[in-house]
Amino acid sequence: MLSKVTPQLVVDGIVPLHPVISPDGRWVAYTAAPAGRAQDRPSSAIWIAATDESAPPRQLTAGTAKDFMPRWAPDSASLYFGSDRARRGATQLHRTSLEGGEAQTLTTWPEGISDYLPLADGRRIAVVAAKPPADADERGTAGRDDAKVWGQQVPHDRLWLLELNSGRAHVVDGLDDRHVVELAQRPDGGALAVLSWATPELDPGCRTCELHAVGLESGEVRALGRAALDASSPTWWNTGGGWHLCYLATTLPGPVGGRAVYDLAVPGSGAAGEHHNLTGGMTVCPSGLAQTADGPPLALFADGLDTAIHRLDPETQRFQPMRSVEGWAAWLTASRSGEMVAMAASTAYEPMNIHAGPPADRLTRLSDTRPQLRQITWGTQERLSYKASDGLDLDGLLILPAGRSRREGPFPLITLVHGGPYDRHADRFMLGVIPSGQWLATAGYAVFLPNPRGGEGHGHDFAATVAGAAGMQEWTDIIGGIDLLIAGGVADPDRLGIGGWSHGGFMAAWAVGQTDRFKAAIVGAGISDWGMLVATGDWATLEAGLSGSCGWEGTGPHPHDRLSPISHASKIRTPVLILHGENDTNVPLGQATYLHRALRHFGIEHEFVVYPREGHSIQERSHQIDLLRRTRAWFDRWLACPASPHR
Repeated sequence: MLSKVTPQLVVDGIVPLHPVISPDGRWVAYTAAPAGRAQDRPSSAIWIAATDESAPPRQLTAGTAKDFMPRWAPDSASLYFGSDRARRGATQLHRTSLEGGEAQTLTTWPEGISDYLPLADGRRIAVVAAKPPADADERGTAGRDDAKVWGQQVPHDRLWLLELNSGRAHVVDGLDDRHVVELAQRPDGGALAVLSWATPELDPGCRTCELHAVGLESGEVRALGRAALDASSPTWWNTGGGWHLCYLATTLPGPVGGRAVYDLAVPGSGAAGEHHNLTGGMTVCPSGLAQTADGPPLALFADGLDTAIHRLDPETQRFQPMRSVEGWAAWLTASRSGEMVAMAASTAYEPMNIHAGPPADRLTRLSDTRPQLRQITWGTQERLSYKASDGLDLDGLLILPAGRSRREGPFPLITLVHGGPYDRHADRFMLGVIPSGQWLATAGYAVFLPNPRGGEGHGHDFAATVAGAAGMQEWTDIIGGIDLLIAGGVADPDRLGIGGWSHGGFMAAWAVGQTDRFKAAIVGAGISDWGMLVATGDWATLEAGLSGSCGWEGTGPHPHDRLSPISHASKIRTPVLILHGENDTNVPLGQATYLHRALRHFGIEHEFVVYPREGHSIQERSHQIDLLRRTRAWFDRWLACPASPHR
């Protein structure tokens, strides 16, 4: 057995992502990427695995470039993928046989492609890309006007049809210069569903979703109406009496709430039907859709700490459970018949791998990307359930220090809050770059992973309770769980820490402004001022759904002021470690700088660390190693954790 968990062990593993099953159900293709990438160039490879385990998984591409986005040819005999092997940052389309070898390059467009979909006729590929400029070879910076005009900085992605035999591509007219986001072809080879935005910007882009049906032979583009907020995953299905199109979106009115499956009838001609919510009233949350050829769609649902596969009942038009999947799962994909599915999944002591099988039966693990982790003694991971102060049912996880039991407590306890807030701590393997449960448990800490209201897995109403009230009842849900662990003899009340990333970083900053019970905190990519986030963050005015205001409603004070940690900075007494990516556009660096300056002004012990070139998540291997070492050292310094044989 390995006795020590090092940062290198965490970041040097291979992570399988985005599986896609072949139409005949015999193979699964997926992307395998290192957890930590080199500074100069990210890389990943395409792998395939036989669903009947008749052959071990094998690598199809070299992985010296970023090979990703696998898609199957309609006959399951070859595989398409995207790669930036020709020029970094410009993804081109390639095709390879199942035996591997030299891939065929299908596009050499100057700005690359964004997405694509092999069409059922086997002759064409629908490609999503900005228009290749006619003067691509002559472009230069000399003499160019480089002024950035708002609304013209990012080109709209358009829909192209690429002829495989000739290599010629032509743009599909009739989408009114909208930004194309996602595609799905009818299983019988008919119309192409197109999801579009008015602009490439997240806000207002995801507020302006529309659906269209493109006739591939006639070229006719039919408007199917406005889709709900942040729509994704268009999926066709046939009732026996006609075609329908369903998709995932935020439950109306939004922008805060659970995801839902919406559906509309798409007749052969005339107006499309109304958009109906198929998941209203459910206490689980849809997270993925999978299209089949002849039957209704399959769906993946977040169900508390677990996940479940459902199938739509055509008669009732309600989703019915087929089987429960222990822990976490994502990226559901189905064969043409719907008799085989694949997904990525993880349980409490097994890292993420690719699984496949019949949707109502046992799924088989196909990949085994990190077998060395089975040599480690991990902390015991327990499921928790408790009631909030107002009686709401809550759940979460507790990880005990590695090699220790409850009766040996109390232990120093670190609470790690998930991001989102529409996310969850599923009962999965908790080892990662962002401060994670097992990374701290192997250093002698107990770790509490709460799922406060506002998160995923308990239905729309549970998620919507934080609208305009970020940090309020979430905080009481979290501190209530901590108090239960103290009362149960697990947590030492004098050695409490808290941390999180993104919304979890916000909650850590919020917590230390509400109480001095925590001896150390980590604020990773966290929000300190909601008004400034509306002004500078990617999600812009959508953030006001959580904070209650934008700041331009009048002279104030505004609702978001009382919910911003910066407004409570004068009360902070807890030492804080602030971590942030220099190029974060989701939660820009100014959020961290503002908190740092406030803590410096009030003389509060803290460290402020900025990772160059990083965005909202930390990707470079050297930075990931630093982050892991630094976060553990911070808690060691202030919680005085005794030495552990697993450190």
